[in-house]
Amino acid sequence: MEKNQFTMNIPNAESVNLESLVEYQSGQLVSLIIAQLPNINVILFAIAQGAQGEAGNAHSATGDALLQILDGTAEITIGEKTFSVKKGESVVMPANVPHALEAKEQFKMLLTYLY
Repeated sequence: MEKNQFTMNIPNAESVNLESLVEYQSGQLVSLIIAQLPNINVILFAIAQGAQGEAGNAHSATGDALLQILDGTAEITIGEKTFSVKKGESVVMPANVPHALEAKEQFKMLLTYLY
């Protein structure tokens, strides 16, 4: 029986600084999937100031998402509320509630999405 691969793009049985696995690119959103199963994705992002993409446009998802800021500060809108979330802080974006991210400055985040 073949074992399902859960983690990728990250070393096994080693201490790793997640923030170091993604680098900023001017005006870009950079992502790296580090774990994936049929109902969960764990993705690292490096989002440069002014980056455009799906994260910036208000959208909703079918599952809850835990967002952890690893570097910088993100402006996150969930429903009608806007939060400034900085390094070391986290926020849950609940299922079926519109949300958007804005890079007022560059930031890195770990997103754990359950659906």
